[in-house]
Amino acid sequence: MLNKEILHTRTVSHPAQFAATSWSAVAEAARQQDSARAQEALSGLCQTYWPPLHAYVRRLGHNADDAKDLTQQFFYVLISKNYLGAADRTKGKFRTFLLTALRHFLANEWDKSQAQKRGAGQTPISLDDTGDGDGPAWEPATDVSPMKLYEQRWAMTLFRRAVERLRCEQEEAGKGEAYEALKGFLEETTPPGGYEEVAGKLGMTTGNVRVSVHRLRHRLAELVRQEVGETLVNPSQDEIETEVQHLFEAFES
Repeated sequence: MLNKEILHTRTVSHPAQFAATSWSAVAEAARQQDSARAQEALSGLCQTYWPPLHAYVRRLGHNADDAKDLTQQFFYVLISKNYLGAADRTKGKFRTFLLTALRHFLANEWDKSQAQKRGAGQTPISLDDTGDGDGPAWEPATDVSPMKLYEQRWAMTLFRRAVERLRCEQEEAGKGEAYEALKGFLEETTPPGGYEEVAGKLGMTTGNVRVSVHRLRHRLAELVRQEVGETLVNPSQDEIETEVQHLFEAFES
């Protein structure tokens, strides 16, 4: 679960310190479609943003197989037709660009299907059947709109990317064992046994465990904001905070 304390932690990371942005990856792919680096960037984009886009398609009422096929086709068209190269970074958020592109793609697919069927009727698909099968364990309420679900999954995707970056940082710093013991405190609820049990396992005082958890949460807050910043155009700190708050509210509602 998203942790309220983490997402409400104010950080002082400057946008200039952010890694190459998603929009930058788009620009790189547009310039050098055939290069190994561009292909790696495109692959990363697809893997990262598959969950929210796939969830959106599912919520529209497509069954599991059709939703998977449509999402795959969308990414294929996005890359093969070089629509990424036509992306205008000045028009806003990367999540907005992707969703708009997906909507256009689905509308075109609908037109094609109707032309092929020559007016034949379609069997209604129940919106209750929205499980991803191999997706995350948590599921939204059945009355969540496609747009709201998309934003929820987008928020969770960025949060998970930040968590993975934090794990890698800790392992590279030789703190992997401690991180594994402390990572449960990054979630909204305190793990069974609390600080005392973890302190015993790590040979630390309870106070030191609390300090370590506080530092991990603060670093995770920074990484979450970096991930958010990577999806904005020339992000200011205020823009990042606004986007973080928006996504957090979308996830809670």
